[in-house]
Amino acid sequence: MKPRNHAPLLQDLSAAYEQHAPRSAALNRRAQQVMVNGGSHSLRLIQPFPPRLADANGAYIRDADSHELLDFWQGHHANILGHNPPVVTEALSRAFASGQGLLTGFTDELQIEVAEILCRQTGAERVRFTTSGALATMYAILLARAFTGRERVLKVGGGWHGAHPWGLVGVHMAAAGQAWGVESEGIPTAVTGEVVVTGYNDPEALRRSFREHGDRLACFIVEPFIGAGGFILATPEYLRAARELADHYGVVLIFDEVISGFRFRAGDLGALYGVRPDLAAFAKIIGGGMPLAAVAGRGDIMQLCGRAGGSRVAFSGGTYSAHPAAMLAARAMLTYLVEHEAEIYPAIGRLGAALRRAVEDAFAAEGLGPVRCTGEGNAVVEHSSVAIPHFLYRDDRSLARPEDVNDPARCDVLLRDQTLQLALLLEDVHVVHGAGTASAAHTLADITRLAEACRRAARRIRPYL
Repeated sequence: MKPRNHAPLLQDLSAAYEQHAPRSAALNRRAQQVMVNGGSHSLRLIQPFPPRLADANGAYIRDADSHELLDFWQGHHANILGHNPPVVTEALSRAFASGQGLLTGFTDELQIEVAEILCRQTGAERVRFTTSGALATMYAILLARAFTGRERVLKVGGGWHGAHPWGLVGVHMAAAGQAWGVESEGIPTAVTGEVVVTGYNDPEALRRSFREHGDRLACFIVEPFIGAGGFILATPEYLRAARELADHYGVVLIFDEVISGFRFRAGDLGALYGVRPDLAAFAKIIGGGMPLAAVAGRGDIMQLCGRAGGSRVAFSGGTYSAHPAAMLAARAMLTYLVEHEAEIYPAIGRLGAALRRAVEDAFAAEGLGPVRCTGEGNAVVEHSSVAIPHFLYRDDRSLARPEDVNDPARCDVLLRDQTLQLALLLEDVHVVHGAGTASAAHTLADITRLAEACRRAARRIRPYL
């Protein structure tokens, strides 16, 4: 189906938003004088302008225009306890007051404690820290290439592993039916030519990829829960096939758990599937709101960045790796999640289920559909706190792959990613990709408020479709 023309609707929504948030609009004009597009992360820089943050607490943020926005973005889905949870902020405050917390350039006991938690909760043998998920996946790929002596990297179409050369291939569908391509100029073709793209939740496609490239593959990197590709959990059959094929061909299996780590349980998501990768990348939740990431996994692979392995992989992590404040926040967050696992995950799972039902029902009640939310659990994942609504051109509940939800011929991607976001901002609700994640700070009353906002947004949108 030909994509809808949203230009008139976006123009009217933008004009209404200019009136709704004049202070944020003015700050955006100021920001554009000194920063590209007024900021430093493209996903945050919505058009015509993003809400400018004043402060944040729990499920809400307050913008520069003093609107209290109900937020389901929650720090790129990192804030599983909500914005500025006291369990973290109070620990940081005490540290700063006692002369701890800022960069000193030394090792400390905190790093040991956080690494011990990660190893214990994920089954990893060794951990090394860095500062972002993109760096963690990049270092994991470097380790795999060094360990195997092979060049090629296998990933899935729609999978986002961060802004590094191997990650900037096969992420978005630019047009209906178009194959996955390269995401950025400036990447050497020698690198992009080493990336092989396969299908998500498609064991047969995965087997074909391994048969064709297996003896040249260094690694297969995959998200057990694909984020940018549509908030879709892997099937147990798919991850089991990945493990079997990686073993058969001598390929390093890397799980990108940047989003999924500690989101569905107090540890790695792979454990719920009974599948252990060779390496895993963690970030977001493990930092407790601070910039922290980690690569964790088999000792014989990890040692390639250490003296015992000849320091063959230059995994330095960066100046701010294992920053004391980040480690302190991580210890507080991870300790809390482990100790309260039996309470937190069922609770946010119930909120996630309520969120998905509420959004679908709200749009159905206003005649804007069919709308289906991805993010539901499966046979091995019981508690899912995530949701993205998809505006389908025809009803289809089998949304199992990124192609199912990101092809403009099958669903209204612009409505999900841009139009709805702006319409909900007029209702003082902040979402990314249509919804997001429930945190422990959200309540059923917040879900009801979201549903009401979706109904009002639908009334704005429907006359233009």
